Amino acid sequence: MKITVEGREAYAYTGGKPFDAALPCVVFLHGAANDHSGYTLLARWFAHHGFGVLAVDLPGHARSAGPAQPDVRGYAQWLLALLDSAGVRQAALVGHSMGSLIALEAAGLAPARVSRLVLIGTAYPMKVSDALLATARDKPLAAMAMVNGWSIATLATKPGFPGPGNWLHGSAMALMRRVQAAGTANDPGSNVFLHGFQVCNAYQGGMEAAARVACPVTMVLGRHDIMTPPRATRELAAALKARVVHVRSGHHPLAEAPDETLAAVREALA
Repeated sequence: MKITVEGREAYAYTGGKPFDAALPCVVFLHGAANDHSGYTLLARWFAHHGFGVLAVDLPGHARSAGPAQPDVRGYAQWLLALLDSAGVRQAALVGHSMGSLIALEAAGLAPARVSRLVLIGTAYPMKVSDALLATARDKPLAAMAMVNGWSIATLATKPGFPGPGNWLHGSAMALMRRVQAAGTANDPGSNVFLHGFQVCNAYQGGMEAAARVACPVTMVLGRHDIMTPPRATRELAAALKARVVHVRSGHHPLAEAPDETLAAVREALA
């Protein structure tokens, strides 16, 4: 589904059903150097069970026109503008990694517009090492390999996990490379991969946003996550009075623990 947001074309996957703004709406927000495709399982389940689904490509990513927004607040304001364009008064927000910060900020900016908040693979502050930022600037492909190695837990290292024919490391690397190439095509000279990590590293408004959130919150955290370790969420979880669900994964619960993650989100939005 194509939507015009602030004069630019944006893409949202609707889960195999035509989007209906009259239905309860859920918006899925991806992480840095990713796109809507990580939410295919969740988007299809909710679209076929009475929800209007918008699994978006953020500005400058994949099928959505650029440029990328300058910071988390910019992405959150873009998200609220997207809801306006889609005719949605209120939505549940589900965000992974960078997308979780965007969802949190949007829920703080417009509390009445967010019915539920689900933060997957989140942390606050979401600090990124200087070494990774430098490598992402100078050698993006090498940095992607670093992130891949850190993000996927040892329980998912075999090519056949979690199902025959799946190779999580290979598919994750291919996605990052594809999103990077699309970002450059949208905005020549840009480095979407680096920008996403800079945005996460710079975000300082998490606790202020949390103080304004008015809806129920669920966190879905990978037990083996070293990118955003569960211990890094304690202060934010307390501020949000969040229900915390731990799943058997690293930083990519959507790919490593799809059934557990779907079950947790289903319960959060029930």
